[in-house]
Amino acid sequence: MPRPLSFREIEAFRAVMLTGTTTAAAAMLHTTQPSVSRLLSQMQAAAELKLFDIDKGRLRPTQEARTLFESVQNHFQGLARIEQDVAALRKSGTGMLRVGCTPSLGLGVLPAVVGQFSGRHADIHLNVQTVGAHALRDGLLTGQYDLVLSTSPLDHPQFDVRIMHRSHAVCVMHPEHPLSRRPALHVRDLAGQSLITLNADDPLHVALSESMRRVGAEPAATIETTYSGTICTMAAQGTGIGIVNQYVANVFAHALRVVPLSPRCAVDVCMAFSGHWAPSAIAEEFAALVAAHFRTLRPVSNA
Repeated sequence: MPRPLSFREIEAFRAVMLTGTTTAAAAMLHTTQPSVSRLLSQMQAAAELKLFDIDKGRLRPTQEARTLFESVQNHFQGLARIEQDVAALRKSGTGMLRVGCTPSLGLGVLPAVVGQFSGRHADIHLNVQTVGAHALRDGLLTGQYDLVLSTSPLDHPQFDVRIMHRSHAVCVMHPEHPLSRRPALHVRDLAGQSLITLNADDPLHVALSESMRRVGAEPAATIETTYSGTICTMAAQGTGIGIVNQYVANVFAHALRVVPLSPRCAVDVCMAFSGHWAPSAIAEEFAALVAAHFRTLRPVSNA
C-alpha cells in the first residue's frame, strides 16, 4: 500500500533529476552515493511508481519522474521564496511601508521625514498617499496603510492613536495685505475681511467659526476649499486671508506673511496604527523619525 513520501526521499529525487547521477546528487546533498540510491529505491517503493530505469549504467528518468519533478520544483521554488522573504524581513522588516496622511502633512512634514527614512533604507519600497481623514480611517481599517498621520481626529476603538504634535492655526496673506504688518491677529480683526478656509466640516473651520461667533466677527466673504495648499496659493495671490495649520504655512512662507491667530485654534497631529497588528520595525522607525522632526519645529512667533 502506498505511503507518504518523506522529505529526504523527495530531496534525493530532486538532486538526481538536477544533476543526472546519484554520485553528483550525493555531492549536492553532502551525503554518500549509497544513501541517495537507497532513498530513491525507498521512494519508488512508497509511491509504487517506476521513476528511473538504467541504460548502459546510467539512470534515465521515466515520464512519471518528469511529471513528478515539475511538482517537486514548484514546491522547492516556494521554499526558496520563503527563504528570500525571511532574509528580507531580517534585513528591513516588511520590505514595504505604506503611509497615509492628510495633504497638509504631505506637503509640510513628510518630505523631510521621507528623505531621512529613504537615506537609511534605500531598499524599502515606500508608498505615501495623501487623502482626507475619512479615507485614512477606512484605509487603516482595511489594511491599506501601515500607519496614518492626520490633522483631524482619528478616534476609533480599533486604532492605536498617538498625539505626535500640537500647534495652532495661523493666518496667511499676501505680504502687502493691509493687516500683514501686524505681529498677531485676533479673530475680531477678521471681521469684514475676505477669508479663505477649509470646508465647513473640517475641525479647523469649525473651531474658527465658533471663535468668531463668540466675538460677533463676520467676514465680508468666505471662500471654502478642500486643501490647505490651495488656501496658501490663493492668499499669495491677494485673494484674502487664509486660515491654515503651521505645517503647510511653513512650506509657503517665502511667498506669504504668516501671522499667529488668537484665541488659539489647536491643531493636533495624530498618528494611528491598526490595533489588530503589531507595528513592524520599519513602521516604528518611521514613527520615531516623525516624532524627531516635530521636535525641531518652532511655533510661529508673535514677534
